[in-house]
Amino acid sequence: MSENKEEVVSEALKAEEKLRSMWYILDLEGNLVPVDEFDYTGYDNLQTFSGYEVEKDRTVDQVPPHVTLMKSLELVDYEPASDPGNFRYYPKGRMIKALLEQYVTQEVLDYGGMDVETPIMYNMKHPTLEKYLHRFPARQYTIEHDDDRYFLRFAACFGQFLMAHDATISYRDLPLRIYELTRYSFRREQRGELVGLRRLRSFTMPDVHAMCRDLPQAKKEFRRRLKLVVDTLTGIGFEKDEFELGLRMTEDFYRKNKRFVQSIVRGHGKPALVEMWKERFFYFILKYELNFIDALGKASALATDQIDVENGERYDITFMDEEGHENHPLILHCSPSGAIERDIYALLEKAHMGMAKDVRPSLPLWLAPTQVRLIPVNEDHVALAEGYAKKLTRAKVRADFDDRTETVQKKIRDAEKEWIPYIVVLGDREVGAETVPVRVREDGKLHQMSLSELSSLIKKQVRGKPYRPLPMPMGVQGRPKFVG
Repeated sequence: MSENKEEVVSEALKAEEKLRSMWYILDLEGNLVPVDEFDYTGYDNLQTFSGYEVEKDRTVDQVPPHVTLMKSLELVDYEPASDPGNFRYYPKGRMIKALLEQYVTQEVLDYGGMDVETPIMYNMKHPTLEKYLHRFPARQYTIEHDDDRYFLRFAACFGQFLMAHDATISYRDLPLRIYELTRYSFRREQRGELVGLRRLRSFTMPDVHAMCRDLPQAKKEFRRRLKLVVDTLTGIGFEKDEFELGLRMTEDFYRKNKRFVQSIVRGHGKPALVEMWKERFFYFILKYELNFIDALGKASALATDQIDVENGERYDITFMDEEGHENHPLILHCSPSGAIERDIYALLEKAHMGMAKDVRPSLPLWLAPTQVRLIPVNEDHVALAEGYAKKLTRAKVRADFDDRTETVQKKIRDAEKEWIPYIVVLGDREVGAETVPVRVREDGKLHQMSLSELSSLIKKQVRGKPYRPLPMPMGVQGRPKFVG
């Protein structure tokens, strides 16, 4: 779409920009305190998050740390030949992204989500979609073909809703859980808001909806999905206390469901930000987000769920109750990890912020492109290093060897720059030895262990996570350099 053509802006987005909200902090005792009256002592991130949300300023005026890291680690980069907010993934970054996609999908399938696939392009004149476009606060990419105009999806909602509309559903089937990993979703975010992997125009979104018969069932399912969200994010490599909870709801919903909302906050374990409206402007009556605060004090939602009271009826989705009557379900909208790209952004920002606390930057072991680097002292030990790397690979450990004609010190420094968790230097003493010296990145110390002990240690740490093989050639010398 040309920049000069009229941009499609939803009525919901226009409403959001004019919206007048009431902002509170809901504490663990159930008190609703105006944001400017709350004592933020011990809650610095909550204070940062509250200021960010109340101001609603999404512009970025400096390069965030993760951008430098994603390039130096050769994970991701800008694609100048595409629209801003679209990226190229190098082999290491693609491996990380694929593992995250696989892990989140498995978590949703274990929860009971049914995996489907829907189109990325829809006709703007479809009667139901045309109405829904104006109920969702997002700017659209549009495509014109012959006399028709299409939009690229910004979520999996409408594809799943149209599918549910055509389905025959009984009350016994509820909650009905439908899932898609949308590769890709598109939103025409404003240029001043685009930066790195934090806010993009093209992204991968795990999207699982649940059709529920009524509000009591929806609230029960909401709790279950909150556990799914927390388990997914902590499984990726975050800590629960690294997130700030944001709740958005109508005043009427809070008044009628106060204990339910308070229990959500108590389960979170610390006070939460609440945005409240006198009237309902959107299709949901309750929404939460778990937000990550980065090195620049910007907040990014990594997970969300919503109770939707409109779209069951709008899409004429029906289920048959016990008496044989047709009813419209309530619909929960959940992304248990948020956009996959944002997870990578948050992991890199977390690593950067850890450096200020003298923590060696690293990725979670299950996502490390190389888990073990074998470094031969000289060319006489290259075959040994290669043999060990192959042995570890057979045990599903991502191992490589540095066969370059560089000094051992430089090879070690380069491995450390790549954040490689385990480094093994092999010389004459290691030929035929039962153990090898393993430099562990986490503590910076050398540990003597056998190759099988090292393999067992790694497999124990990554248990339950998906595996993909080494994304680059096993020998370092045979690798291209993607970032200059």
